[in-house]
Amino acid sequence: MKRFAELTEQEILALAITNEDEDSRIYRGFAEGLRGTYPSSAKVFDEMAEEEVRHRTMLFDLYRSKFGEYLPLIRRQDVKGFIQKKPLWLMQPLNLDEVRKFAENMEFEAARFYRKSADTTRDASVRQLLVELAEIEAEHEGLAHKLGQQILTASARAKEDETARRRFILQYVQPGLAGLMDGSVSTLAPLFAAAFATHDTWNTFLVGLAAAVGAGISMGFAEALSDDGSLTGRGAPVVRGAVCGVMTAVGGLGHALPYLIPNFWTATVIAAIVVAVELAAISYIRYRFMDTPFLAAAFQVVVGGALVFLAGILIGSS
Repeated sequence: MKRFAELTEQEILALAITNEDEDSRIYRGFAEGLRGTYPSSAKVFDEMAEEEVRHRTMLFDLYRSKFGEYLPLIRRQDVKGFIQKKPLWLMQPLNLDEVRKFAENMEFEAARFYRKSADTTRDASVRQLLVELAEIEAEHEGLAHKLGQQILTASARAKEDETARRRFILQYVQPGLAGLMDGSVSTLAPLFAAAFATHDTWNTFLVGLAAAVGAGISMGFAEALSDDGSLTGRGAPVVRGAVCGVMTAVGGLGHALPYLIPNFWTATVIAAIVVAVELAAISYIRYRFMDTPFLAAAFQVVVGGALVFLAGILIGSS
């Protein structure tokens, strides 16, 4: 890799041309990835890609007038100081907020590159060239904001925000909620059955731990294998499975951990309080994200949890 200070005027201009070409391809990738779900934002990135192409043409015309037709291949990764970018534009489905932030960072880096070049050169002709490039990028730095105001109207942005909310619910909230409900409710019976059958807190904890981990693994695989997300829009199956599995284990471990306390009745009272908190959290999540009235959600969850809780106590006490 070459240090930035070692680049010649020809190499700096060649690097600028390559950067503009690469950035236009990245914006095209963003536009294609967002077009199906966020058409207004896709149009913004189409316009940004076209602007990058225009900048590349201007830069190459200037380069050709100074150095001729031969353009050396020099890229960001050949020069020290550039931040290595993860290939976000190749990932599907694209996250709208991540894409917007990525684009902002691209614009900032480009503007900084030209300003730094203009500040460090000693040759007058090179300095003049770099100042012109810095002015071009200074205009380009605000392009996304300008295009966003023109294309992403309030109604278009509200529509895309609602789409993003639905995707978040499908990909994270639903599998997480299913896991939390299963982990919190299904492990109640074995845990409290073991507790009241043995009155041994350590063995009760081991039963609760085994039930939570087993349920987490089972629910994680079940969620991941349910569908690949291509038709339902529920996202990557591995991510959904991980979210569901972890939340299932968390729901089961919540009321198992109190049995690390040696005193049986103290541990049982705390475990019962934890169960009540878990059921309240589930009710709130259903109310907040699933548009279920809070009282209806609480009634459904509490009745189910109470029945499983009593079943465990009755079985363990028999």
